Amino acid sequence: MDRSMIYTDFGIDSETLRFCENILNELKERFEKIDEMAEFNQLKVIRAFQESRVSEACMYGSTGYGYNDIARDTLEKVYANLFKGEDALVRPQITCGTHALALALMSNLRPGDELLSPVGKPYDTLEEVIGIRPSKGSLKEYGITYRQVDLRDDKYFDKEGIKKAINEKTKLVTIQRSKGYQTRPSFSVDSIGELIGYIKSIKPEVICMVDNCYGEFVEDKEPLEVGADMIVGSLIKNPGGGLAPIGGYIAGKSECIENAAYRLSSPGLGREVGASLSVMKDLYQGLFLAPTVVAGALKGAIFAANVYERLGFFVIPDSKEERHDIIQAVTLKSPERLIAFCEGIQAAAPVDSFVTPEPWAMPGYDSDVIMAAGAFIQGSSIELSADGPLREPYAVYFQGGLTFPHAKLGIMNSLQRMKDKGLIKL
Repeated sequence: MDRSMIYTDFGIDSETLRFCENILNELKERFEKIDEMAEFNQLKVIRAFQESRVSEACMYGSTGYGYNDIARDTLEKVYANLFKGEDALVRPQITCGTHALALALMSNLRPGDELLSPVGKPYDTLEEVIGIRPSKGSLKEYGITYRQVDLRDDKYFDKEGIKKAINEKTKLVTIQRSKGYQTRPSFSVDSIGELIGYIKSIKPEVICMVDNCYGEFVEDKEPLEVGADMIVGSLIKNPGGGLAPIGGYIAGKSECIENAAYRLSSPGLGREVGASLSVMKDLYQGLFLAPTVVAGALKGAIFAANVYERLGFFVIPDSKEERHDIIQAVTLKSPERLIAFCEGIQAAAPVDSFVTPEPWAMPGYDSDVIMAAGAFIQGSSIELSADGPLREPYAVYFQGGLTFPHAKLGIMNSLQRMKDKGLIKL
């Protein structure tokens, strides 16, 4: 079988194909280690399913109030077991990662409390949740103050700054595991554990919450295992395995989860209501598939790092670093390259491949953003996607890929698109 012929059909020329295949040949040993991690995490998921006594009845949902929903309640046991938490809230009523984070914050903070970010500026969409940028219903409107400590120049935690920032009002600390729209490293679970240990040594009762988006199943443990009180994520990212059509989760300490449940529904009702409708099989099966799907996305990210670093672009993580999430940042240095990269990813999609992505003023962002995502689930960033704000340093954030062959095609296509436009030379 001549694989070059099928790539030619996608517009990939022989020079691009040869350049990429040479890089892939160098990555075989690293890809084997990713497969070993996927096997480890797959067995963890299976064990959590079995210990939670998942049954055929769990594949069916409920309607109306959702009282006594065995499917919903068992799935929450699976998440608590898997992530080593006392409890978990896993609901289709949580619409996205930002909603899950807002829910966790608003349910565990009260007027007069202070929220602290010890890792610098949070992801753009949280700015309006916090009130950094004015917005209806923000924490600031409810009398909750915010303080942040930027990372040091070497991108490590500023422990002295953190110590000074923690005060009698500090109630909750939010730690963003992934880089967001920043060119800083994503944090390993161990480094998050070190940070939490330091914070707890100053104020033991403070709640430490980790935004776990894009990080699940990348390592052999999760942040609850190193001292976090809550972890929060989206089901249309890693843990949904590409099948979850909606939803988010919060896992951790029972009191924190109970607070979130009452905020999600209503005082007096809490977690007892919330119909799971017809999505339960997809939530269970997506979680089952997640470790191998994440492995494919990781291979794609590593491939992208090696390709673009070889061409002289600044990439985070670099081509050799250990991975702590599925996001690959590439600093492209011009809006033309950023747009061409996203056009290449979109053209490789199974859905809407004929669409040309354009920058636009997305809700929750302070600048125009271009997004490429021809996905089965709208906005699902465990599927092959790329996006970036149209601002300096014109970095693109590449993530996802339900299979590695798809991620590979997307990267090759992004490269070819820029090459055809005269924006790069191989």
